[in-house]
Amino acid sequence: MIKAILYKEWIKMRALLPVAAVAVLGFTVYALLRVERAVDFRGAAHVWQIMIDKETVFIEPLRLLPALAGIAAALVQFIPEMSQRRLKLTLHLPFPQRGMILVMAAAGLGALAVLFAAQAAMVWGYMHRLLAPELTARAMMTAVPWWAAGLTLYMLTAWICLEPTWRRRVLYLLMTAGVARMFFLSDVPRAYDGMLPWMAALWLFSLLLPLLSVDRFKQGCQD
Repeated sequence: MIKAILYKEWIKMRALLPVAAVAVLGFTVYALLRVERAVDFRGAAHVWQIMIDKETVFIEPLRLLPALAGIAAALVQFIPEMSQRRLKLTLHLPFPQRGMILVMAAAGLGALAVLFAAQAAMVWGYMHRLLAPELTARAMMTAVPWWAAGLTLYMLTAWICLEPTWRRRVLYLLMTAGVARMFFLSDVPRAYDGMLPWMAALWLFSLLLPLLSVDRFKQGCQD
């Protein structure tokens, strides 16, 4: 049954994933080429000085991409469940209902994790070749909250999509906007290092929220 669920989710996401991969990895290549161009024109020492003095890591154009990818993946997966009234049928399959939702979410989270891991490998491999290890680590740690935002906003968007009433959807949307803002308050490199455990806890908590929406759906809540 799990294989069947995962295959169903793959069918829904198969058009989005190549587009998301091209967008994320294409922008990543663009950002990294900026670093190499700066190294070619001014030298590595000058780039290192800019990264330290100007509080930059040169990959700032990538900061919103994981969040957008997470939101898009959730929309593609969960809007059809509600708009095409598939959720009721899905919940009647011979499989634990909460487990069903978690497996569906695992499919999306797994796809995003692969995409973000590929992006992280590109950033690390490219910068490790050009910059000091300390500066490479600085760039990587700066990007970690961006990937965390993508995974968290995926779950929060699923929470909104699965909610059966519009009034609560609007409320959840406002709450999600506030959470999203939290991930992008500071442009300073590694500003969120102390917040990473809290971000991990927030993501774990977000795993439960779609289950609450599904429980409300099962109770017959509607506008």
